[in-house]
Amino acid sequence: MAQVLVAPRVRLNRDRVLQAAVGLADQVGIEALSMRRLAEELGVVPMALYKHVANKDELLDGMVEVIVAEIDPPARDAEWKTAVRLRVLSARQMLLRHPWARSVLESRTTPTPAVLDYLESTIGIFLAGGFTVDLTHHVMHAMGSRMWGFTQELFDASADPAQPPADPAAQVAQIQAMTERYPQILQISNAAAHDDSVVAHGCDDKFEFEFALDLLLDGFEQLQAAGWSSSPATPTA
Repeated sequence: MAQVLVAPRVRLNRDRVLQAAVGLADQVGIEALSMRRLAEELGVVPMALYKHVANKDELLDGMVEVIVAEIDPPARDAEWKTAVRLRVLSARQMLLRHPWARSVLESRTTPTPAVLDYLESTIGIFLAGGFTVDLTHHVMHAMGSRMWGFTQELFDASADPAQPPADPAAQVAQIQAMTERYPQILQISNAAAHDDSVVAHGCDDKFEFEFALDLLLDGFEQLQAAGWSSSPATPTA
């Protein structure tokens, strides 16, 4: 009688749980991710997961740790502007790999260690580049979500007046009304084609994102060279 060989079960640990959760979210989306669905993916009962993550919130915090760790570390021997640019664009690539990541990052109320490490090292790039603590404070505010690789868009496509309805006749009527009432919005919204978006709706494509990022970095450079300070007693550029 032939002997049936049973492959040994891979031992579950926290890292395996988090990596599987990230992979599953990539496949089915964050809304469809549940402890039960993850347990099925790993071939275990749901209760087995709770030995490694206490609840769904802790699972999401751990997933943030995994994806933020994918962002490249600061480039060695690079001047500050290049180092910041490379870091931000690496964060953007991470978001492109994990379309659900933006919403999870925004939903976390307590920063995880990986998030704090990313902020700490990014601040360190500016300080090492000769920025004052005062200027760096305002620079980080100006960067906002852009340091994570995305921007908050001016228009949401779900409420975009230029977004055509499905019915062709209604499309013609809407375009006619738009042309008469909002000619400049229509002109600007149709000025360029967009792709490579990491926002749910809107533009935020590669060109637009890098255009705004470079404007900010150039502005920071000018303020730093001029010795800018927010103190009213200090001349500003």
